[in-house]
Amino acid sequence: MATVTFFEKTGCAGNARQKALLVASGHEVVARDLRDTAWTNTALLDFLAGLPVARWFNRTAPAIKSGGIVPEELDEPTALALLRENPLLIRRPLLQVGCERMVGFDADTINAWIGLRDAPAGDLEACRSVTA
Repeated sequence: MATVTFFEKTGCAGNARQKALLVASGHEVVARDLRDTAWTNTALLDFLAGLPVARWFNRTAPAIKSGGIVPEELDEPTALALLRENPLLIRRPLLQVGCERMVGFDADTINAWIGLRDAPAGDLEACRSVTA
C-alpha cells in the first residue's frame, strides 16, 4: 500500500475514476488540484523528465483540440512556460509516491510501480469531465 499524491483537475470524472481505482487497490490518495499549485520548471520536470515535450500535454484541453497550441511544435522552455501559465494544459494526473513521480494514468505502468487490482481495460486517461 502506498500514499499517492494525486494532482488532478478537481471535478474531472476521469480523475475521479483513477482515484477510485487507486483506493480500491489499497492505496491512500492525497488529492491536490493542479490549479492550486505554483508550478516551477523544476517541479514540472520532476514529473515530466524523460518524456517528449508533446507527451506533457493534456490532449483534451480546448487550446490543443482547437489547434491553438500544437505540442509537437514546442521546444522545452516554451512548453514549460505554457504549462505554468495554464496548468489545465498539463497531462493528468501527476502522481507522486515518496520521491518517485510520473505523469498520466497508464494502468500497466502504475501496476508495475505500486500495484493495481482489477484495472478495467481501455484508456483510463480519457477525460470525461463533469465540471468546468
